[in-house]
Amino acid sequence: MPGSVSERALVLAPRGRDAAVAVGMLIEAGLEAAACSSLPQLVAEFDQGVGIAVITEEALATTDLKPLAEWLHGQEEWSDLPFVLLTHRGGGLERNPAASRHLEILGNVTFLERPFHPTTLVSLARSALRGRRRQYEARSRLKALHESEARYRLLFETLDEGFAVIKFLDGPHGPLSDYVHVEANPAYERHAGIANVVGQKVREMVPDEAGGWVELYRRVLTTGEPVRFERELVATGRHLDLAAFRVEPASRREVAVLFQDVTARRRAEIALRDLNETLERRVRDALGEREAALAQLHEAQKLETIGQITGGVAHDFNNLLTPITGALDLLQRRYAADDARAARLIDNALLSADRAKTLVQRLLGFARRQSLQTRAVDVSELLDGMTDLINSSVGAQIEVSIAASDGLPAAIADINQLELAILNLAVNARDAMPGGGRLTIAATHEVLGPGSAAGAAPGTYIRISVVDTGSGMDESTLAHAIEPFYSTKGIGKGTGLGLSMVHGLAAQLGGAFQLTSVVGEGTRADLFLPTAKGQVAEGLRRQSQDAPFMPAMRLLLVDDEELIRTGTAEMLRELGHTVVEATGGREALAMLEQGLAIDVLVTDYMMPQMDGAVLARRVLERQPDLPVLVVTGYAGGDLDIGHTQLAKPFRQADLAAALLEATNPRVVRLTRPHKPN
Repeated sequence: MPGSVSERALVLAPRGRDAAVAVGMLIEAGLEAAACSSLPQLVAEFDQGVGIAVITEEALATTDLKPLAEWLHGQEEWSDLPFVLLTHRGGGLERNPAASRHLEILGNVTFLERPFHPTTLVSLARSALRGRRRQYEARSRLKALHESEARYRLLFETLDEGFAVIKFLDGPHGPLSDYVHVEANPAYERHAGIANVVGQKVREMVPDEAGGWVELYRRVLTTGEPVRFERELVATGRHLDLAAFRVEPASRREVAVLFQDVTARRRAEIALRDLNETLERRVRDALGEREAALAQLHEAQKLETIGQITGGVAHDFNNLLTPITGALDLLQRRYAADDARAARLIDNALLSADRAKTLVQRLLGFARRQSLQTRAVDVSELLDGMTDLINSSVGAQIEVSIAASDGLPAAIADINQLELAILNLAVNARDAMPGGGRLTIAATHEVLGPGSAAGAAPGTYIRISVVDTGSGMDESTLAHAIEPFYSTKGIGKGTGLGLSMVHGLAAQLGGAFQLTSVVGEGTRADLFLPTAKGQVAEGLRRQSQDAPFMPAMRLLLVDDEELIRTGTAEMLRELGHTVVEATGGREALAMLEQGLAIDVLVTDYMMPQMDGAVLARRVLERQPDLPVLVVTGYAGGDLDIGHTQLAKPFRQADLAAALLEATNPRVVRLTRPHKPN
């Protein structure tokens, strides 16, 4: 019986009372014994557990030994059943020619010549049982070894990370100058991009970079110190995260290597650094502070994680863009009219700054931190007004069709962000049709019930559909399409933020975004916007670049960022105002306590020690009617603080309009941002 530990002695002696006598001797000696009447019964009893077998020579001479031979041949590797063979001629070939045949069949056999003394039989039986016990002990050790090997092999085969054992060799480059792969799991090829590595030497496999790999792992072998590092496998273009340790004892000259492909993470980091070349250093610093979070880019919660990161990065971008945009705006006003070349250069710089501002809006849109100025929007009128822009953006090769259902109710949206979302979807469709095709943009009124495919709450929606006849996407690409920085376009041809921005906008507005695609047929993007209860807002016009006229005033400007404070002060002075500057809330309060008289307080919101809201509250305790303008680069002008707000970055016209609103609450600011000429 498998797994049993039987010490039973089975006796086969078919003549006379031999079996009974032998069994009696063994039982009297304290051993378990049983007699068998035939060889088939003996073989059958083997399967029920047996320690030794005692057989007479004549029992083997008159029967078919094939079943016995097959059973013995089929024993497990640990088992070698001991036999005591009772003969009349001993076991020597000179007296017993049949002994050779018995030895060949039985294997582990001891010959006992009859007649014999009972103690001789008992002694041989006990000796055979001791050998059998050692076999049982070997079985236990062998079973434990097999189980250990099975666990190791299971782990080895199913490990998600790549794993390999390398053995160092001496070669033409010196001692320990090469190594060969002696083991590698299936994940090795998936992570490293190289198949069938077992048996391959590194200097033959990747000759151009072998020296560096040999040096790294040789240090692990010689010092015994494990190492963790990242390195590019140039031959396959894979960035790997690796850990290596020595396999003991050191005389084996082996090192174990565990690694995984982190190329996707590395590409995401590179894409983020390339978002704006002029801000590369600041982006790199910001990414360094968030390195741990970016490591989760390709994990299950990457959307939420990257959303948190991009919101912070966008705030830094806004602070950097504010002095740049302001300075360029002043330069354009002062020199553009007299110097055509300077005007062209400044226009280009302002265009780049405006593109960077758009990128920040995309980042904030994905992070769900973009301030949305929602209102009732006539989608039919919006699409009609975008027709020329869409046609010029997609090119003459694309046939464009734009239509909206009659009597379409208004939708709740931020008109600027909605325009940007539709334009993004149109440009994506254009890129999917490099050889030309048809782009259809439609708006319809939809009623969604519980469990709709779009994933939106039950209710009425305006559905804006952007449909192309392009190359389409497979299931894998479609599953990642709305992830931030994911792009199928070449390097430099896209940020990978377009669809994630649209997805974030839909979520902020309480709607939904659905993407479907068929390879070779095209892609359909559906943006669901809640319908509005109120009327469409009137008078939505783009701001001009001219600042509104207002009388000169004395202003206290508070900002801890010197570049932003200086640039803002220059714009205010050019508008005719007198500006007193303070580097923080405490300095501003001290000036006021010393008798400084002002008409307006202009303060940054995010400052150390005392933010703009706290400063405004402290100042208004002394001067309740003092106008306050709060400048913010993080919340996009949507702070719940009860004061007029201005979002960074801004130009002189934006600053003047916000100042006018702060000093005259009856003036309604025009909120749609201008576009540079």
